[in-house]
Amino acid sequence: MTDTSKVIEGRTGPWEIVLGLEVHAQVASRAKLFSGAAVGFGAGPNEQVSLVDAAMPGMLPVINRHCVEQAVRTGLGLKAQIHAWSRFDRKNYFYPDLPQGYQISQFAHPIVGEGEILVERDDGSTFTVRIERLHLEQDAGKSIHDQDPDWTYVDLNRAGTALMEIVSRPDMRSSEEAAAYVKKLRTILRYLGTCDGDMEKGNLRADVNVSVCRPGAYEKYRESGSFSHLGTRCEIKNVNSYRFIQQAIEYEARRQIEILEDGGSIVQETRLFDPTKGETRSMRSKEEAHDYRYFPDPDLLPLELEQSWIEGIKAGLPELPDAKKARLQSEYGLSAYDAGVLVTESVRADFFEKAARGRDAKLTANWITNGLLAKLSEGGHDIDDSPIKPEAIAGLVKLIEEGVVSSKIARTVFEHMWAGEGDPAAIVEKHGLVQVSDTGALEAAIDKLIAANPDKAAAVKDKPQAIGWFVGQVMRETGGKANPGVVNDLLKAKLGIA
Repeated sequence: MTDTSKVIEGRTGPWEIVLGLEVHAQVASRAKLFSGAAVGFGAGPNEQVSLVDAAMPGMLPVINRHCVEQAVRTGLGLKAQIHAWSRFDRKNYFYPDLPQGYQISQFAHPIVGEGEILVERDDGSTFTVRIERLHLEQDAGKSIHDQDPDWTYVDLNRAGTALMEIVSRPDMRSSEEAAAYVKKLRTILRYLGTCDGDMEKGNLRADVNVSVCRPGAYEKYRESGSFSHLGTRCEIKNVNSYRFIQQAIEYEARRQIEILEDGGSIVQETRLFDPTKGETRSMRSKEEAHDYRYFPDPDLLPLELEQSWIEGIKAGLPELPDAKKARLQSEYGLSAYDAGVLVTESVRADFFEKAARGRDAKLTANWITNGLLAKLSEGGHDIDDSPIKPEAIAGLVKLIEEGVVSSKIARTVFEHMWAGEGDPAAIVEKHGLVQVSDTGALEAAIDKLIAANPDKAAAVKDKPQAIGWFVGQVMRETGGKANPGVVNDLLKAKLGIA
């Protein structure tokens, strides 16, 4: 394994970060995990609460088959082991927004076992994050503290919402790797359709486990599998953006290093990240598993899945990001970078493939990644909000291929397309943007230019690169409409450059 850990220099020597994440992904489902109550964002307080969610006496949970299918689908997408037999447990703790006094989760027997994700760093290199498990559980409600200083309000709309908790091994060594892992996981979930990945709404959030150790300790852990080689970890709860994940890790690592270098020890605890202050703060001491008094939920039978049902789900999986990226590179000749940008969202890749039919694929990809996506990102949008459709991009590329417009004129055409003027060919005709390739007209302009600048013309023979000045002058004279290739050829012939 290549060592890509981030070394932090402390007062007493170098330190390294070790990171593992527990990602909570809200299952894409219209109903909750154990009740028929609706799931949706924006409802008024306690408008989406059934008697089961509110823990009314005598109300029994009933498993949502669709949520089970979504968990299996996700496990298959993570190349993970699917357990044909799994069980729900009660995780007991008291909190005002947990009306049952326990959370129905999976502890000893999760529905999905070990898997792995291949993640790409910013420099194009890759690393593998091992998945330890994926289990289903119900979400708690929400306590609201900021409406009245004397009261805490409880909204149970989220209570009972189905979550997939995806637990990684501590295989990440920097804040950048942790953010890259969550991005890749989000992409896979969205491809699968099992979670919408909306971090702003809390539909995807991460608990980040951070510890620090001296160089070499992590390698000993990988060799032996013993966590004793690693430092004491702290868990930062419910971080819901890539930027906050990185900030929380950087702060927490520094905090732990300072404590250790001052002779102290790290207390295993749960912490919160304050994005305003950019720091973590203590929430509670970390409870070990036995403190939750897990035991099998007596109201729910174990889940027993037929292998044929699992195989049916597997057969219906879509083309996933890694496979799609490899295909775009081999089938369309795209670079790893362009293919990677396009497969980040399935709608981007679909847009590209529609636009590239019968056209120059590399040129099409360039107009999408460097033109359209760049324009969309300025307003915080992605390609599904684009006012320009794939057919329009294809039309623009066709005009370039046929020499109707130059690359420079194409940028002007693109701006008109962005403004909603429609078909690129119609825009070219309306605004008189056709590229000038008529050699007669161009020759006249070039002859006039050479006659007016005999010294420069003579100098070009000794310094051929100086021809660029003449090309620029012709382009200016023609309002940028001259065909650069034709201009270059004519100038070389008239100036006697081979």
